[in-house]
Amino acid sequence: MELSHNLLLNEEACNQLGDVQKAEFIFEWLRYLEKLLLATSRNDVREKQKTLVEQLLSLLNSSPGPPTRKLLAKNLAIIYSIGDTFSVYETIDKCNDLIRSKDDSPSFLPTKLAAVVCLGSLYKKLGRILGNTFADTVGNILKAMKSAESQGRYEIMLSLQNILNGLGAAATPCHRDVYKAARSCLTDRSMAVRCAAAKCLLELQNEAIFMWNTDLDSVTTLCFKSFEGSNYDVRIAVSKLLGTVLAKAIISKHPGSAASRQSIRRVSLEEVLELLGTGFLRGSSGFLRASGDMLKGTSSVSRDVRVGVTQAYVVFVSTLGGAWLEKNFAVFLSHLLSLVSQSHPKATQTQVDAVCCRRCVSFILRATIGGLLGEKAQIAAAKEICQAIWKLKKLSDAVLSDGNLETRLSSTDVAANQHMLVCALQELGSLIHNLGTTAAPLFQDPSTGLLDSVTSVIPHPSNCVRLAAAWCLHCIAVALPSYLTPLLDRSLERLTVLKSSPEAVTGFSFAVAALLGAVKHCPLGIPHGKGKIIMTLAEDLLCSAAQNSRLSAQRTQAGWLLIAALMTLGPAVVTHHLARVLLLWKCVFPASPKDLETEKSRGDSFTWQVTLEGRAGALSAMKSFVSHCGDLLTGEVIQHLLLPLPCAVDLLTQLSSILKTYGSPLKTPSVVYRQRLYELLILLPPETYQGNFCAILKELTADLTAPDIQVAASSCLLPSLCHQDDLLILSPLLQETDHRFIEEQLLLGNGVACGSLEYDPYSIYEDVEGNSVPKPLPPTLSVISSAAKLFGVVCAHVEDAQRLLVLEQLLNSIKHTKGVRQQVVQLHVVSSISNFLKYLAGSKGNLSPEEIRRLVLTLVMGALESTNPLLRCAAAEAWARLAQVVDDGVFTAGLAQVSFEKLKSARDVVTRTGHSLALGSLHRYLGGISSTQHLNSCIGILYTLSQDSTSPDVQTWALHSLSLIIDSAGALYYVHVEPTLSLIILLLLNVPPTHAEVHQSLGRCLNALITMLGPELQGNNTSVSTLRTSCLLGCAVMQDNPSCLVQAQAISCLQQLHMFAPRHVNLSSLVSSLCVNLCSPYLLLRRAVLACLRQLVQREASEVSEHAVVLAKDSREELTPDANIREFGLEGALLTLLDKETDQRLCQDIKETLNHMLTSMAVEKLSFWLKLCKDVLAASADFTGVTCVDTMQEEEGDRGDDASVLTTKSNEKSHPFTHPRWATRVFAAECVCRIIKQCENANSAHFDIALAQEMKKRDSRNDFLVLHLADLIRMAFMAATDHSDQLRLSGLETLLVVIRQFAAIPEPEFPGHVILEQYQANVGAALRPAFTSDTPPDVTAKACQVYIIAVQRHKNHKQISKTPTCSEGLLDLVYTDLGTLSRLWLAALQDFALLSLPSEFASQLPDEGGAFYTAETSENAKLHYHNSWALILHAAALWLTSTGFAVAEPDEGTANLSRPVTPTSMCQGSSSKHTVKSPEDVYTDRFHLILGISVEFLCSLRSDATMESITACLHALQALLDVPWPRSKIGSDQNLGIELLNVLHRVILTRESPSIQLASLEVVRQIICAAQEHVKEKRRSAEVDDGAAEKETLPEFGEGKDTGGLVPGKSLVFATLELCMCILVRQLPELNPELTGSPGVKVTKPHMLSEDGSRLVSSALVILSELPTVCSPEGSISILPTVLYLTIGVLRETAVKLPGGQLSSTVAASLQALKGILSSPMARAEKSHTAWTDLLRSALTTILDCWDPVDGTYQELDEVSLLTAITVFILSTSPEVTTIPCLQNRCIEKFKATLETKDPMVQIKTYQLLHSIFQYPNPAVSYPYIYSLASSVMEKLQEIDKRKPEDTVELQIFQEGIKVLEALVTIAEEQHRSQLVACLLPILISFLLDENALGSATSVMRNLHDFALQNLMQIGPQYSSVFKSVMASTPSLKTRLAAAIKGNQESVNIKLPSSKHTANPGKNSTIQLKTNFL
Repeated sequence: MELSHNLLLNEEACNQLGDVQKAEFIFEWLRYLEKLLLATSRNDVREKQKTLVEQLLSLLNSSPGPPTRKLLAKNLAIIYSIGDTFSVYETIDKCNDLIRSKDDSPSFLPTKLAAVVCLGSLYKKLGRILGNTFADTVGNILKAMKSAESQGRYEIMLSLQNILNGLGAAATPCHRDVYKAARSCLTDRSMAVRCAAAKCLLELQNEAIFMWNTDLDSVTTLCFKSFEGSNYDVRIAVSKLLGTVLAKAIISKHPGSAASRQSIRRVSLEEVLELLGTGFLRGSSGFLRASGDMLKGTSSVSRDVRVGVTQAYVVFVSTLGGAWLEKNFAVFLSHLLSLVSQSHPKATQTQVDAVCCRRCVSFILRATIGGLLGEKAQIAAAKEICQAIWKLKKLSDAVLSDGNLETRLSSTDVAANQHMLVCALQELGSLIHNLGTTAAPLFQDPSTGLLDSVTSVIPHPSNCVRLAAAWCLHCIAVALPSYLTPLLDRSLERLTVLKSSPEAVTGFSFAVAALLGAVKHCPLGIPHGKGKIIMTLAEDLLCSAAQNSRLSAQRTQAGWLLIAALMTLGPAVVTHHLARVLLLWKCVFPASPKDLETEKSRGDSFTWQVTLEGRAGALSAMKSFVSHCGDLLTGEVIQHLLLPLPCAVDLLTQLSSILKTYGSPLKTPSVVYRQRLYELLILLPPETYQGNFCAILKELTADLTAPDIQVAASSCLLPSLCHQDDLLILSPLLQETDHRFIEEQLLLGNGVACGSLEYDPYSIYEDVEGNSVPKPLPPTLSVISSAAKLFGVVCAHVEDAQRLLVLEQLLNSIKHTKGVRQQVVQLHVVSSISNFLKYLAGSKGNLSPEEIRRLVLTLVMGALESTNPLLRCAAAEAWARLAQVVDDGVFTAGLAQVSFEKLKSARDVVTRTGHSLALGSLHRYLGGISSTQHLNSCIGILYTLSQDSTSPDVQTWALHSLSLIIDSAGALYYVHVEPTLSLIILLLLNVPPTHAEVHQSLGRCLNALITMLGPELQGNNTSVSTLRTSCLLGCAVMQDNPSCLVQAQAISCLQQLHMFAPRHVNLSSLVSSLCVNLCSPYLLLRRAVLACLRQLVQREASEVSEHAVVLAKDSREELTPDANIREFGLEGALLTLLDKETDQRLCQDIKETLNHMLTSMAVEKLSFWLKLCKDVLAASADFTGVTCVDTMQEEEGDRGDDASVLTTKSNEKSHPFTHPRWATRVFAAECVCRIIKQCENANSAHFDIALAQEMKKRDSRNDFLVLHLADLIRMAFMAATDHSDQLRLSGLETLLVVIRQFAAIPEPEFPGHVILEQYQANVGAALRPAFTSDTPPDVTAKACQVYIIAVQRHKNHKQISKTPTCSEGLLDLVYTDLGTLSRLWLAALQDFALLSLPSEFASQLPDEGGAFYTAETSENAKLHYHNSWALILHAAALWLTSTGFAVAEPDEGTANLSRPVTPTSMCQGSSSKHTVKSPEDVYTDRFHLILGISVEFLCSLRSDATMESITACLHALQALLDVPWPRSKIGSDQNLGIELLNVLHRVILTRESPSIQLASLEVVRQIICAAQEHVKEKRRSAEVDDGAAEKETLPEFGEGKDTGGLVPGKSLVFATLELCMCILVRQLPELNPELTGSPGVKVTKPHMLSEDGSRLVSSALVILSELPTVCSPEGSISILPTVLYLTIGVLRETAVKLPGGQLSSTVAASLQALKGILSSPMARAEKSHTAWTDLLRSALTTILDCWDPVDGTYQELDEVSLLTAITVFILSTSPEVTTIPCLQNRCIEKFKATLETKDPMVQIKTYQLLHSIFQYPNPAVSYPYIYSLASSVMEKLQEIDKRKPEDTVELQIFQEGIKVLEALVTIAEEQHRSQLVACLLPILISFLLDENALGSATSVMRNLHDFALQNLMQIGPQYSSVFKSVMASTPSLKTRLAAAIKGNQESVNIKLPSSKHTANPGKNSTIQLKTNFL
């Protein structure tokens, strides 16, 4: 293939190839040439032009295939457009000569066609340059057309289209001729020719004014004719032509002079609509010929014409655009509704016609209103529809109230407007459903009266109107859930009041059923009590049905419909009514066969009608029960359910005889009864009705072979029984299209009705996909469908003998019928057999006896040779199932052999297609083909069939089958890949484009081959490379195919290739073909495009995006009118598409594609993405202007609603997205959140404004999220204040994300403030509307989340920055509701407390339920309470603390305090009289409620208890105990405290989370605090009471009383000790000798704990230190050893040396705790003083022992920590503890030793500690230390004095030493003071510097000089006499001091800042040690 890549064709290489390779080679060259020519310079082309043209013309003469000729023509045109044009006339002449040629042989045809194509291409490209030759050319072509066959006509039409396109207005002379030729082609028998003609005429109408003027009527009639017998493609093409021409007729400004203008008539909108209406109502018979048939009343418009006209309506309005539709909507609506009005009885003369016409009108309305109008305009349209409904309602009211004698006539009048009402109501429902909550303004506008208009037609005389109105209410409830309950109440109330009107009973029962069906779509559901009301009403209707024969049928139907709809509410509701329903079911059927016989003899036609209606209803209700309440189907219930079944089956068997007796009125009721019973049996387990198998099977057989069925409804029965892949080879109607809704009726054939709601009212409560109106089929069809399904189930469960009999019977019934009847019976039988085989395969059953297999085989084989292609498809699937069920290699081989033989001998199309598909399907369920021999045979036959060019059908089926075989064979197929690929390419290059179905099958084969080759396609060897090139070439051919479905195949093939060999697929050209087809009118092509895009962007999002933009900029004409890629990139185009698209699957693909693009590109193209989202959200801003903020705005907005919502041109330019739907806006808001998430994972600068600004300065291309904060807030605000609730939720979510991410970012310009503060007003404004009374609760709840996050972030910021912020502004939002909320919270907690009681206390629950649940819903309510109680508890606790347990509202009576809104009062029924409670009792109740719930939850923590719940619960307890009153309750009730402590202990044991353990410890601390307060209070009151008495007689308060004993389980202190011990030992196991396995102190290295561990230990120590004060003196003696042991233990285990002499947090905590314990009043109390003294001495000894080696090894403890501990002892205990000589000496030794240490930091700390001790006021304590250590300090200082300090640390040591000496001076007695000062002065003076030395001194020396001088200045005046004597005795000191003072004064002016600074080292570096525990 590389040889083909030249400007000229390499003829030598080409001639050496075989035919297939040669064609491939030429095509590849032409493809390459097209690209090359565009890139080659003009001169180079001119140089080789002659040779090139010769080569191309010689190819033209060599019969090129269709794709080749198209490319060849294109290249010729390009050559002439780039190079010289002088030889172009010669080329045109040659082409014309070829066309004139008389050679009619088939081999010459391709050359002729190629010539036609070349002419079209040349004229299109060169246009008016060739103007003078075109008349001859067109004449020649038109002449040739007269004798051309269909391919010729097809190519000629397309060529003429191109000629017209190129010449434009210059072609006017031959417009009429072309028009004539195209007219005849528009009704051609070949559909492809019709399509081509439509395209040609569409081109022609651009310039030919007569088409949309004088000849408008004939063009219209011609199009109607063209629709007759058309296929989908023709309808698309012709409707586009007709719609465009009619639109042109209205909007064109006519050119030309005044004279010509007079001859041109103006066409009004009414005339155009009249024309379209004629086609819709009379079809192609037009205006004149209608009379005869019309008068006879036989003619009916064929459906394909009506469907075509319907599509033309849509094209017509779409061409005129949304703005036009807004202006003219009223006219358009009334015209559409008139199509189904009484003025055209023909359209609706039969129900079948009426249903089809209604569908068409609904489709037009949906496609235009739903597709073209923005939301605001849709609301205006909804108002128009409401007006129409009101008018129609008034009409029918007038008719009904008219009391004249001709009432019989009037009933037809009433029926006449029924179809108009149905269309209006259904469109109104769909409109509101799609608008969602944005439709709210409609309901708030009283002038529209929407709800009234809909409810007013519910009791309409016509059944279909009643159903449509009910469905409309369903849509309203789904769109606006807040209306569900009011609508339900209203309907129930009307149903009760109007029980005596048959229409009202039916209508309002439909309404209730429809609303019950909406409940599952409404997040908040309906009140539970409604179930009871509905059940009672249903029972009442059923019981009263017999009272009035006029109403009996209606009441019976209504009763059962309500019960059936009630079942959709699920087990929770139904379980309470189950007994009553089971009883009703039992009663509705006779108890025994005998009773049934009596019934038969008694009744008449009417009673049987009512009876059958009732029983069918009961069966529907059973079916609904089984499908919606599966959980209730216990064995016992099934037994009750089955009681009526035998009788129901008995009645089934008797139906035919009853029907004979009473005749036709019972026909429909009996069919409905059958269908209902079959549907129920399908759902029930077969074994439950085993006894009735024979009877049921007999009835099923009779139904399936019934003689009275005249219509073969294969398209209803079979598609579900065919394999999805096989349906692709049938008509495109079976495939999904945008027009599926109307195209369905063409599938069914003219006699069969489409589905419609009135055929089965019970479907009104069922769910349908896409939420469209349910479309049940007529009972006659659906009963067959159900019978066929049930047959499969029953036949699989009966005995073989019975099965054999039934199958024989079915076979005979086919044999004994003829003609159409035979087809119908065969269809039914094959459906049943398919269902049977499918069921058997699914249930792993088998088909054992040979006779049965033979029978099934015969039945299936008959269908394989049926003329109905759908039946052949189903038979092929059954064939595969048969092989699967038998699962025997020999049998499968036999089946294959049958097909082989048939295919070898048969020549008819039917047999060849059926059996070729059977071959392909055979191994579908057998795990693939394993026999090479079988594979070879299949391939041989299918190759032959696929080349049978006489029958495209055979080719299509054979190729499809080949694709299935490739799939089944897998790797086994590898050897056949090359020949298959050659075959595919050969056919692709030669099959005419008119046979698109063959090309589609070729595409499937190619796709299967690519999948089979898989990753091997990446290989580089020659064979793989050749295969790959062929695959790419095949794709290229398919991409150029005119059929959209073939292009879709090409795209999916390229998608596969890209997956396996991405480097070899040209991404640029692939993306270009995807962009071109983004807005294709073919749904399947759009789906293929998006599926491929989704895959591409997962790997190479940015490349795809760039290619799309480059392509859009390069292409001259706009790619796709709907997607503006040039301006807004592929992403913008996709968003626009998402807004317009209705197909759910496609929308999902678009969203996923955008999400992938966003994930990989949002960070790099941040501004672009944010702008895109902002444009979508801002486009709705005009609509969002109506928020709750400004009332004036609201009124104006409402007034503007009805006016046309036209946007001006300038406005449209600034907004790329005009009126996007709410769903698109929601997606945009979600995208904003995703963008923030992507930035979170990227650069940190996205969330750091200072860094972002700096990086932006460095490189302006840098872009960071934080710089777009204003936009983010704006977008969130716009979304959060929209009309749509979903958008509000998304907006609030966005706001939440923004606050979370940006709350902590500081504002660099205003230190101490955060960046978000400037947006507080916006946040408040966004939240405020969510707190109004009419806001749905889920929106308010979301706003509360945002609010909580905002307040939390504010609090955090406050704590950090200590600046006041205004979160209080937000608090206002909820403050007003706090009173109500608090009452509701307490009520909810009370409910929760009751519901949490164990089941044995169930009897104590109040009968009527609680505040928010009823007695029946208690089980279901538990889940909701379980999910939300914790936060409510926390909220209630916070509220109670904030009010300090005071009453919230002063006006609230004391009686209501404890039970705010709940009907229960703490286990007392509401019947008991409420005694007035005192505030104290109310507080107690509230306190116990919160405490009880918390304890109950915490003491039995389940494994699924969430962290949030536990935390919330502990925080609630903390909040509660923050207030004095609850603390006093806990303090005074010791058992309560102990219980709470035990529960917290358990929480700590079972939950490892540090945050939970810390929160628990905080509660423990509060409990101990409460106990302390209680003890203090008792002591105080005892002292007051016993003031006069002697102190000794006072009783002891606190734990331990007089004995000191603490009883485990009854002691608060003991429980606390256990808990603290647990925490400490978990963190420091060494504290427990049992754990460490040694009795005494064990040598362990001290170690640091984690941050969490340290916090826990510190908290525990705080609690321990508080314990002694809770005890009596005796009690304190009992616990002191433990407390001291643990505290000192922590000190010992964690005394790690840290740099800078710091203390670890645990050491600091243990020292603090020690200080607390040592200074406890118990140490000084009389009764405990002695014991405490002993114990404290032991503790001090323990600390001193820490220095000593244990087992000969030293412990590496931090000396500073231990010294500090000793100091704490010395300073905090009474002197007798530490002054005993042995201890005192040891302490002094320690200080001496540390003074000698080498570690400077230790020295500093030692001096500081000594400083504290020396200053201790009691001489008994301080003097021994002074005596022993003062001299050491002095020596140290003199030592420093000698060697002068060298660094700041030594400086600090010296300074601290001096401070100690100064302290000594202060406390020394008078006589010793002079000696001390005399020692101190020389040291200080020695550090002074004179003015010379000061300049050159180091900073340390200078600092020392300043420090010495400062101290001297202080000492001098204080001790002047000593100072003077020293100065006098040593003159050298005096002179030095004088010099220093003088020097200092001179430099003071310069050194002022530094002198300030020198004071600081002394201050700053004092120590980081917190000496507050000294």
